[in-house]
Amino acid sequence: MEHLETHERMQMWENIQQALVNEQIDQFRAEFLELHPYDQAKIFEEQEEDIRFLIYTYLSPEEMAEVMEHVDRDLVSEFISEMVPAFAAKIFEEMATDDAVDILNELEKNKVASFLTIMEKEASDEIKQLLHYEEKTAGSIMTTEFVVIHHEMTVKEAMRHLRKAAPDAETIYYIYVVDSYKKLVGVISLRDLIIAEGDWIIYDVMNERVVSVPVGEGQEDIAQMMRDYDFLALPVVDFQDHLLGIITVDDIMDVMEEEASDDYSKLAGISDVERFGDTAVHAAKKRLPWLIALLFLGMFTASIISRFETALDQVALLAAFIPVIAGMAGNTGTQALAVAVRSISTGDMDKIGKASVIWQEAKTGVITGTTCGVLITIIVAFWYGEIYLGILVGISIMATLIVATIAGAFVPLVMHRFNIDPAVASGPFITTLNDIISMLIYFGLATAFMNLLIGGG
Repeated sequence: MEHLETHERMQMWENIQQALVNEQIDQFRAEFLELHPYDQAKIFEEQEEDIRFLIYTYLSPEEMAEVMEHVDRDLVSEFISEMVPAFAAKIFEEMATDDAVDILNELEKNKVASFLTIMEKEASDEIKQLLHYEEKTAGSIMTTEFVVIHHEMTVKEAMRHLRKAAPDAETIYYIYVVDSYKKLVGVISLRDLIIAEGDWIIYDVMNERVVSVPVGEGQEDIAQMMRDYDFLALPVVDFQDHLLGIITVDDIMDVMEEEASDDYSKLAGISDVERFGDTAVHAAKKRLPWLIALLFLGMFTASIISRFETALDQVALLAAFIPVIAGMAGNTGTQALAVAVRSISTGDMDKIGKASVIWQEAKTGVITGTTCGVLITIIVAFWYGEIYLGILVGISIMATLIVATIAGAFVPLVMHRFNIDPAVASGPFITTLNDIISMLIYFGLATAFMNLLIGGG
């Protein structure tokens, strides 16, 4: 069944809830389990604790596992804590190992230890194996539920093994081939395996040019690789090429969403991903470090303006254009920043080079700066009847946009060079930095133009 719209879920839930509260278990199970797990999860999230308890009662751990795999990660900890521990442990056993690890990473360490203790040893060992890998690496997002065959098997033997292993595997579109030392030596697609003759040896039909990633590889680089190669899955190996697990495309989609959300929060000047459900105090704690730093930078901007009080006293109209110049500098700097951060995150930076990015942005700055500068010169000259003031503002806008564009591209590149996340060169930071630059340019030129401005006035 396709995903339901909100109003459809509400209508469907009314029928399911009626069966639930009336203890019509068979009817509830028939209607609820007919839904896609995503819709089951969305309906489940919207319920009060007493209704959720009934759902726990009427569903098996295996059925509940499918629901929990689609529940919002921010709500998982709350739901797990209200379950009977033995029931929750069974759910983790039934889930895909990588999904179970993702949820356990959201819980307190003492709770994780408790669940691992009461789980069956085989499932517990698999989860422990993934838990010790560093977060946001291949090891932390891979799954150990995949199909592997030996290179000396015949196609017929491999098909027999595939039928047995497929029900527990996360994907069977790629079958990975290992040698006697469990080293990854090849891959064969399900299609090629099906059309091969039964007595052929796997070694003769597999593809030896298999792309893999080290277990410590960062998840951003993995996402980039899977996007470039259009893979549905990617094998993970240790330093000796032993096959440890695979990363599937659905996991990478989650990674891409997580990274995009993280970068967006940093571009907005938030130290960590802030969600709507955060308390006001929690949200304030995340925002204050940036805001306080920007406050001091803003005071520096104010001190620059105060140093040019004489110029403002002599030509009061100069003050009218401060917001225009500062705003334009902030806008163009943020645009250049977004382009630079994106080129780094997508890997385009490595292809075209840092110098090319800066040169491209510099040319863009010259074009936009010149266009806006000429336009504002004409407007000020006709609107205020001040030709010299118009030229001053026009030159200031042109110079500011060129410098701000270069700065917006240059700052994240420098940060990337020193292995600092370029997204922390956030919009507010670049805006404030460019405010300082624009004021220095504007008032520096105003001082040089002062005689003409006074004479023209």
